Amino acid sequence: MARLITLLGDYPVTAALKQGKIPSDQVRLDFADVNPPSAGFKRVVRNLEFDVAELAIVTFLMAKAHGKPLVLLPAVVVARFQHPLLVHNIERGPLAPGDLAGRRVGVRSYSVTTGAWLRSVLAEDYALDSGRVKWVTFEEAHVAEFRDPPNVERAPEGKKVVEMLLAGEIDAAIVGDGMAPDPRVCPLLPDPAASAAAWRRKHGAIQINHMVVVKDSVSKSSPHAVREVYRMLLGSRNAAGIDLDLNPFGVEANRRNLEVAIDCVYSQKLILRRYAVDELFDETTGTL
Repeated sequence: MARLITLLGDYPVTAALKQGKIPSDQVRLDFADVNPPSAGFKRVVRNLEFDVAELAIVTFLMAKAHGKPLVLLPAVVVARFQHPLLVHNIERGPLAPGDLAGRRVGVRSYSVTTGAWLRSVLAEDYALDSGRVKWVTFEEAHVAEFRDPPNVERAPEGKKVVEMLLAGEIDAAIVGDGMAPDPRVCPLLPDPAASAAAWRRKHGAIQINHMVVVKDSVSKSSPHAVREVYRMLLGSRNAAGIDLDLNPFGVEANRRNLEVAIDCVYSQKLILRRYAVDELFDETTGTL
């Protein structure tokens, strides 16, 4: 039996797998104690610590561009439309998307997936050149080789993005999960739900956050184990008992989603070549 060191978060679509309800006589997944899983993404791409890992799609594409030996599994474990996550402090008066040129906008890291999707939305729907925004970040990129563009500055040590927003030290912020509700912090994009629905109709895609990757060496040496991991993930997904619209599995089910993600990342020069979708997979994962 293959023992695979695994990084995977706790979601409805992974619950059955992590609770041991999807048995296998071929592989044993040893789950790393990392919460949230994004805290381990540097270890995925820098140290190659995990045989199987959840990974942000932008991080994966950047890692591929820098030759990291990782292969994509066509399994979406996290996706959402990012439109509500660009916020501002309403106590400081109205602020429109087009007003962000020349302003300071906080984001955890310049290359974080939520930030990349929102910069793409701002460019497409509001003609905002992200190069004219002063991005204030709090962490470096997961991929060590990446260098932030010149309009990115690091926040002082110990600062937090929402605290800076409420203090007026930044004009807007891109926030993730887990932010405590505050009536002063509101979405900057008008009617974000309607904007998200319009984006989906326009692109015929969802906005992927995290998929699953395997080490290239594992896929080459144990293709049967990789197929078994995918079977287990799929079984867990199907056992979730929820609307799985944002958790597509399979290469063809994700082809359009990945095309749009690649375009998003390439247009922002986070990668220097527009990959074809099939380049993200190998002989084993490309048939799933």
